Amino acid sequence: MRLRLDYQGSCDWPAMLGFLAARAVTGMETVVDGVYSRSIGLNGLHGTVSVWPGDGGALEVELDFPDPSAVPEIVVRLRRMFDLDVDLLTMQRHLAADPLLARLIAERPGLRVPGAWDGLELAFQAVLGQQITVVAAIRLAGKLVAQYGEPLRSSVPGLTHVFPRATVLASADLAALGMPKSRGRTLSGVAQASLEDPLLFASGTARLLALHGIGDWTAQYIALRQLRDMDGFPTGDVGLLRALEVLQGERMTARELSARAEAWRPFRGYAAQVLWASLSRAD
Repeated sequence: MRLRLDYQGSCDWPAMLGFLAARAVTGMETVVDGVYSRSIGLNGLHGTVSVWPGDGGALEVELDFPDPSAVPEIVVRLRRMFDLDVDLLTMQRHLAADPLLARLIAERPGLRVPGAWDGLELAFQAVLGQQITVVAAIRLAGKLVAQYGEPLRSSVPGLTHVFPRATVLASADLAALGMPKSRGRTLSGVAQASLEDPLLFASGTARLLALHGIGDWTAQYIALRQLRDMDGFPTGDVGLLRALEVLQGERMTARELSARAEAWRPFRGYAAQVLWASLSRAD
């Protein structure tokens, strides 16, 4: 099935694709020749979706899913994942009061905040990434998907598994994958909490912060990418501090960053994405 996802304004597809490619989980996601593909699970059924830029302000989608009635929900998730309904101009005008952000936004006016297909999946990647590199976290996620994910028959090369079900993750010994036992317990606890509370990833950060091992950074990261809270701001993020150091030539403390970000409200999350993108370009 072919779908077309329209959006207003511009879309910096290379930046979106670069972000997703750097975090693509082996067996579950691929980025090939400008096309992002991934396995999807919904209502106990499995399929695949491929996305690439089309003409006239739209993304083109190739969907392979056995239940046509699920298409509206899939479209909602894809629009959220690729940030297609955001009001870019309003955010950019507000943030342009900061000269540094004004310059960065002018350089990449179509920058959007990459989202996630599923809250549990995003939460697992965020927890896996605590205190280790993105590369190491994605390697662990690949091991998790290969061991606990459900096998997938797909015509898209490289897509072999669907992200594991919460019921499987809640009872698995995840520390056996090669992570600290405390982190494994946190992951299992997040999976169990998602079973007990279907709105865990749809109702703000308070419920997330109540979970063992979930701190402010992780909760804010999930709020930005899953809840689409454009004010979600992972204070103290080393990438943000590094970006400001590179751009300004001087180091800033987490407290100083937090104070400066007050002027960016209610769009601190978009400001964070602008700064992260500047760092990836600098590298």
